Amino acid sequence: MTSSSQSVQKLSDAPRVVLVGVDFGPGSSFDPTLDELALLAESAGDQPVEKVTAKRKAPDPAFFVGSGKANEIKELVTLHQAQAVIFDQAISPAQQRNLERHLGVEVLDRTGLILEIFGARARSHEGKLQVELARLKYLSTRLVRRWSHLERQRGGAGMRGGPGETQIELDRRMIDQRIKSLKEQLVKVKRQRNTQRRSRERTGTFRVSLVGYTNAGKSTLFNAFTKAGTYAADQLFATLDTTTRQFYLAQAQRSVTLSDTVGFIRDLPHTLVESFEATLQEATEADLLLHVVDAASPVLMEQLTEVIRVLGDIGAADIPQVLVFNKCDCLPEHQQPRHTLDVFELPSGRRCLRVFVSALRGQGLDVLRQVIAEAALNGLGEDPGAFPGLQSPFTMHNSHNSQQEPDAGLLETPSTTVQS
Repeated sequence: MTSSSQSVQKLSDAPRVVLVGVDFGPGSSFDPTLDELALLAESAGDQPVEKVTAKRKAPDPAFFVGSGKANEIKELVTLHQAQAVIFDQAISPAQQRNLERHLGVEVLDRTGLILEIFGARARSHEGKLQVELARLKYLSTRLVRRWSHLERQRGGAGMRGGPGETQIELDRRMIDQRIKSLKEQLVKVKRQRNTQRRSRERTGTFRVSLVGYTNAGKSTLFNAFTKAGTYAADQLFATLDTTTRQFYLAQAQRSVTLSDTVGFIRDLPHTLVESFEATLQEATEADLLLHVVDAASPVLMEQLTEVIRVLGDIGAADIPQVLVFNKCDCLPEHQQPRHTLDVFELPSGRRCLRVFVSALRGQGLDVLRQVIAEAALNGLGEDPGAFPGLQSPFTMHNSHNSQQEPDAGLLETPSTTVQS
């Protein structure tokens, strides 16, 4: 069998799923294409067969999308012989239970899907502990669904409760005990990491952390610098476990440590952010953040903004940051950058150095090494326009004016000339 026929066979064997997204108006998190949800589903080993979108003022208490749209989804499930329905937003345990009864198939929300992927991808002991903690926190709110078949049972004379209630309480107690145990184990992991960090601090090691949206190319960039052989693939959440390696910077004549952290994503479940505190701490205690951005993404500004928001949530917003626009080899000719290094203004008004690279091809990495070396030796300073590697005059790009369509000249944005 050829590789292409094997790929087709594997695709046909994958569980078929229907994807659903709801637009609740301004301020809601809604992707009309559901492309990212489709990538998440594929990362979990599913095969999206249909996408359904709806528009509502508020979620329906029973079915989230309303009974009419639920009937439409049921018809599509039957038509495509789908095994599951995945919602792009979080749904309540009651809504999940009602939908599963109505549709006759498993129903997942975005949080549940991400947790499934994390559970499959965690490799290290620490990663497995963190994922299990997040999944148990998520599961603890959904016990009523799992034991609904027992809720109708009644106890004997003089008993108000029944086996169903007893089982729910027993299950919740077991989960609470396991959560407590996991938290205690993660405290030890955090203590070990702190010991390692203090050791690096005593030796004066300059610490660099890679952060960014999932699938922006962090692990590929990490491998390009460290030759570590970390797993890298064109999929969401290819790697979960933080990996730290030391590499030598000839430009600075010293070694620095580089950490590859878990990728961020829109609507990253809060339980995951809490559970991965030990891992994300690598970013909060770094001397420099390399914020890796997929330059070829049509929604790069949304992804960039989401990463900045999460950095703020974990207390890493004020750490010196360099934007690394990766995958420049995937850009069409008219969108190729005019300079490898310039200054980019974030939506907050903060200005950062920006380096254009292709981690896969090695393009721009020499300039990025020089930026890291300068940061290690002298710091980046308050004014990125004074960086010695910039041409004078240079172009400052304003994120507010950036076009988001791939063919709209994303990198040829309106500019202001600034003297360094």
